[in-house]
Amino acid sequence: MSTAAPTSSPEPPEFIRGSLIPALPDDLAIHCVALLPRAAHPSLALVSRAFHTLLCRDPGPLLAARRRLRLSDPHVILSLRPPASASPLFFLLLPHPGWPPLPLPSPPVPVSSSSSVAVDGNRVFLFGGSVSGVPSPSVQILDPRTRSWSVGPRLSSPREFAAAVAHSGVLFVAGGCVPSSPFWAESLNLSSPDAKWSPVPSPPHFREKWMHGSASLAGKVLAVADRGGLAYDPAAPPTEAWAPVSPILDMGWKGRAAVVGGILYSYDYLGQVKGYDPDTDCWSKVEGLEQELPKFLCGATLANVGELLYLVWEGKWKGKGKAKGKGEARSMVVIDWAAIAVTKAEEGRLTGKVLSRDTIVFKDMPKGSAITHCIALEL
Repeated sequence: MSTAAPTSSPEPPEFIRGSLIPALPDDLAIHCVALLPRAAHPSLALVSRAFHTLLCRDPGPLLAARRRLRLSDPHVILSLRPPASASPLFFLLLPHPGWPPLPLPSPPVPVSSSSSVAVDGNRVFLFGGSVSGVPSPSVQILDPRTRSWSVGPRLSSPREFAAAVAHSGVLFVAGGCVPSSPFWAESLNLSSPDAKWSPVPSPPHFREKWMHGSASLAGKVLAVADRGGLAYDPAAPPTEAWAPVSPILDMGWKGRAAVVGGILYSYDYLGQVKGYDPDTDCWSKVEGLEQELPKFLCGATLANVGELLYLVWEGKWKGKGKAKGKGEARSMVVIDWAAIAVTKAEEGRLTGKVLSRDTIVFKDMPKGSAITHCIALEL
């Protein structure tokens, strides 16, 4: 791995100039910090205000240095919807204990939490949603490295609560619009900078559905819906590309899910995490988590973070003492997460082990805020 001398990079904030490592120029000091593993950054942020600013408040120069060095680590983008607002707020998390949430800018179009998301590389795509109660065709692209948004090619049909998946360099979006639309399902090839959305032909009798979740599994795009899930095979002939998902998969998948190691993971209302194996067409409970996770996972969601199953749920404050007052309690949201390694044993049994776990306090978020999206990507 190359560790060549640093080239030009974004200027560090004025507050930290000359303060990181006083004996070194700023660009060389940032280069040295970039070579350290991200797991060490939470402790390093405690060294001084300058390090805290670089690592936790304005990491643009650091991420640029890591990008030049071709270093990357799994990160999580979490969006929370305040109870008095339709538009979610976005935060960048490093999945290591002790790491504070980094606020990200809000998208230029303030769409509601009915928007859908997909990730390709290190870009996050935000599709549709509603603005003042009207479905939107907007496509907004977040680059967490620069903490900036851009506008992508508009959808052909306004959508909310659509299924959205990035699969083999192509974005697929389906549902969440008028069923009679010829663009009920559409795709965008990301390999072309001037690409536009193209219709994906679909049988009309498959369109009367409300999408609850989506994933890419075993070469197919899957969407779970209120009345039977759908599977789309991009490699199949158009007349054979769409089909209902397995009844067993459909019965066990009711919402948010994540694919890790070719297994689709979800959870039920009893808080049990389970995995679906497409090779055997069966669900298996992930054993070994009963003593380490709460029985009821409020607002839980899942993500594949560095090939670990990352489980996020709305927690309760367990700090020492009580909040200073009612005002502080109303301006605090607690999110718990756990990183789980799952192994596949004999006869398809799944065994999980919690490798790390932490509680994140969002001090400026009003109580009652809900998780809307949990997105994993490499930065």
